Amino acid sequence: MKKRRMKIFYMMAMSTVIATTGVTGTMGTLRVSAAEIQMKSSVTTPKGVADFGRGNASITIQGNEGQSLTGKKFNVYKIFDAENSVGGESINYTLNSMYADSVKTVVGKKLNKAGNQVTEYEVIDYIQSLNKNQVEGAKTDQKLEGSYSDYRYFVEELRNQLTKDKKDADQVTVSATKSDNSCIIGGLEYGYYIVDEVSEVGGTHSAASLCIVNTANPEAEVNIKSDYPTVIKKIQEDDDQAKVGNEGWNDIADYEIGQNVPYKYESTMPNANGYDTYYYAWHDKMDEALTFDKNSVSIKIYADGSESSKSYTLKANEFTVNTNPGNGESFIIAVNDMKAIIDREFDNFNALKENTYGQKIVLTYQAKLNDRAAADTGRPGFENDVRLEFSNNPDHDSEGSTGYTPWDTVVCFTYKLNVYKTNNHDFKLEGAKFRMYSDESCKNEVYVKKTESGYNVINRDSTGGTDHTGGTAPAEAVEMVSDKDGNFIIYGLDGGTYYLKETEAPAGYRKLLDPIVLKVVPTFTTERNSYVKGDGATDKSLKKLDVSAHVKEFFNGAYNEADTELVTDVETGSANLTVINTVGKKLPVTGSSVMLLMLGAGTVLVGFSYARLKKNKKDSEQKQGE
Repeated sequence: MKKRRMKIFYMMAMSTVIATTGVTGTMGTLRVSAAEIQMKSSVTTPKGVADFGRGNASITIQGNEGQSLTGKKFNVYKIFDAENSVGGESINYTLNSMYADSVKTVVGKKLNKAGNQVTEYEVIDYIQSLNKNQVEGAKTDQKLEGSYSDYRYFVEELRNQLTKDKKDADQVTVSATKSDNSCIIGGLEYGYYIVDEVSEVGGTHSAASLCIVNTANPEAEVNIKSDYPTVIKKIQEDDDQAKVGNEGWNDIADYEIGQNVPYKYESTMPNANGYDTYYYAWHDKMDEALTFDKNSVSIKIYADGSESSKSYTLKANEFTVNTNPGNGESFIIAVNDMKAIIDREFDNFNALKENTYGQKIVLTYQAKLNDRAAADTGRPGFENDVRLEFSNNPDHDSEGSTGYTPWDTVVCFTYKLNVYKTNNHDFKLEGAKFRMYSDESCKNEVYVKKTESGYNVINRDSTGGTDHTGGTAPAEAVEMVSDKDGNFIIYGLDGGTYYLKETEAPAGYRKLLDPIVLKVVPTFTTERNSYVKGDGATDKSLKKLDVSAHVKEFFNGAYNEADTELVTDVETGSANLTVINTVGKKLPVTGSSVMLLMLGAGTVLVGFSYARLKKNKKDSEQKQGE
């Protein structure tokens, strides 16, 4: 038999996680509790089909693209029995006695009558009066009522009354879907059904829908449209951006200590038709080696998925930043009513007062890689997580409950250089001084400060500059000096090229005239947009670390140049560099052996004269005493 799409009513399902489950969210608690409903029958959907075994009618529920129905639960109420005329030119509804008193109670309030005084015809006539798209017959297609229609609000009130009266319901748990992400509730009697989602999906990436109402006579098709937002987090790599792609935005990066690390959230605005307000908040968990800059937050909305489309940047008073939210989170950035802003700035309403959604929302901010990073160079890196909290109760009179997307994680790395200063006989040299630069001409110094364990980089982002240029020299910046064991350590290096210049050699040694050219080359996975939390501690993200040193020295009248691959440890993100000062030889002398003998005799004579003078002085003092 040809399918009849008799959609008496279908309310768009909205992006949220807690529907009518009684779960508490951060915006309030729902009044309706699915746990109060007694189940008549409970079935699952093997191969995407549920069968109640009562008749030949069915309701097909079509899931939203990319949003599986699996795991969702629905309460099914047959409010009316439905009977077609022989030719299908007419349809007659009669109240199901199981729910008649609840229906009459709700309609009675509308008619200012007691529920027990309301007749079946009055019920049917009142509901039909809410139909703005009236058509006749059983076979005629039925247009949908709007998400803000009087009928939508009536259905909500009826559902609440059924729950209050603890009416029995059939329940369907979607255990599997068909290949097109749909499921069939089959084996039904002909009737007029309310299908109410009651999924206990708090805290998961799922959404609840508004009630769906349709006539299974014999078949009905509805689109659940249980839309929810998504969020993707990215970190911007500052090196080799062309190779990384997307202007460096991906899931993995490395930076210097003191450098500003750019982060970005990309999310979508789901179909918010049916909501009065829509809460939208980003929850962030940041490693202690990262310091959040709340003043760097910027939120921009784009008309569609393209960042070249019409856009709007939120003003400071349109969002809040909470830097002490608790629960192990670092901060929360919240927009109390994203729907109101989008409705105002992107007005595309239809005749049913429904707007068009799907706008792209981009939030950017920066965090500084701080001195704590020195303790954990290399693996596992410094992770940063985000999840999105969003409205998840489309009921118009709800105080609001919320759901969450899964966490999305990115990671940042930094490295260190272990320097050993010695001579060419492996004698440890104390007191050698060094400075490091980011350019070959050694004009842009990479500032460092002294710590208990070595020297931490002070990126110029911390001094008012940009990465390796500009800014002012910090008061705490120092030269690096080798200790009594000839060692010093530089913490917080980025991938790239550095120039380590000896500014003063130990006493008795010639300093190196040319800087040592260091090339720090980390190798990351080629799947840089698929980071999974915890992978930073394995070889799945930072696969290896290569560091080379080019040394040029002038000695014994000639230049000597050499390239050396340093010994590295990817776990600790370290490389070992030995800087050698060659032991100097004495300069040549002139003269003869005779001269040396004369000098020796002279020395002896001087010694004899001094001894004779001292004896004579002593004899004179003794005579005076007599």
